[in-house]
Order: sequence, then C-alpha cells, then structure tokens
Amino acid sequence: MFGLLAAAGVALGAVAAEAHPHVWITAKSELIYAPDGTVTGVRHAWTFDDMFSTYALQGLETKVKGVYSREELAPLAQTNVESLKEFRFFTFAKADGKKQNFLEPVDYFLDYKDTLLTLHFTLPAKTPFKAKQLALEVFDPEFFIDFKYADRDPIRLVGAPADCKMAFQRPNDGTAGAQKLGEQNFLNGDSSNYGAMFANKITVECP
Repeated sequence: MFGLLAAAGVALGAVAAEAHPHVWITAKSELIYAPDGTVTGVRHAWTFDDMFSTYALQGLETKVKGVYSREELAPLAQTNVESLKEFRFFTFAKADGKKQNFLEPVDYFLDYKDTLLTLHFTLPAKTPFKAKQLALEVFDPEFFIDFKYADRDPIRLVGAPADCKMAFQRPNDGTAGAQKLGEQNFLNGDSSNYGAMFANKITVECP
C-alpha cells in the first residue's frame, strides 16, 4: 500500500530537474478552539488527485470490487499519516510570532468518493495556546505536493470567539521574476523552501 510520499524516491530525479509538483491536493481545514478561546488544534481534509488515488489503491483487497470502506482503508491511512511526520504535516503555525508545534495526528481516516481519496486527520497543538494573531501556513517546502484549497468553505473556525476575524490568502504563484528566481535557486540545489512561494496563508486576529 502506497504512502503519501513513497513516490518521492521514485520521482526525486524528476522533481529536482523539473521543479514542479507530482501530487495535487484539494484541501479544507478547520481551526479548533476551546470554550475559553484557546487554540487546541487543526483539522485537515485533503483530497488527492485521481492519478495518486488510483496508484495508492493498487493491490488493496476489498470485499466489493471498487468499493473501499473506512475499515479497509485504515492501514493505508496509517501509512499516510506516518509518512507525513518528518515533514511536520506541511502545517506551520505561529502565535503572536512564536512558532507552535503539533502532536501526532488523531482521528485520522481515509474515505473514497467519486474515484478520489480524502485523508482526514486532526493535529492537536502540543501546547494549546491563545493568540491575538495566529498565522497558519500549509505548503510543501520542496513543492513535491501542490496544495490548493477548496473554492467553497476552504477554512472554518470551530468554536472561536465571535470577535475573532479570519483572513485567507491563496498562493499568488509569485511574479514571473520571483518564480524564475525560485526555480534558479531550486536548480542550484537550494530546494529547502522553494514551495513557500506557493503557501496557503491563514491569519486569525482576536482582540
């Protein structure tokens, strides 16, 4: 069964040479708040492109052909979340400028609908926190995976204080010059943060 980033070893040469993604994800996210306004975690739902979904399901035996239950997909879901750990789940948060860390995912599962796999998981905050300004970015620094947030309801605040305000900035793809510079840095071997140009940026301000 296929882990989310198992293809990296296969496609690494192509990535380095071409500097473009090989997996596409349509994402939705929820910021989870406790009743006192403390941020307790982030809940993601990532829908993979049809090519990755088909590849991931190769060799998976099911009771009914073409039908994949949550139970039958459970081992694959575990493989995927384990493969994400070393990449910090592509989820980067700062509270009032201070970096925040997350624990390993909980409540994770895969579902299959309309030929696409969707991975659901919750990242609990290592230390729940309050913030006047929360900044959350979702992206792959090496741009192996392209994250595009859904057109409808891409981000939700769950349980947030009523006076908190959220802003969401989709990737600009950079100006032509910035992209060219980024690609040149990538080709020169500096791929550590190439994908930051394509980051999805979420900010929440609370009085």
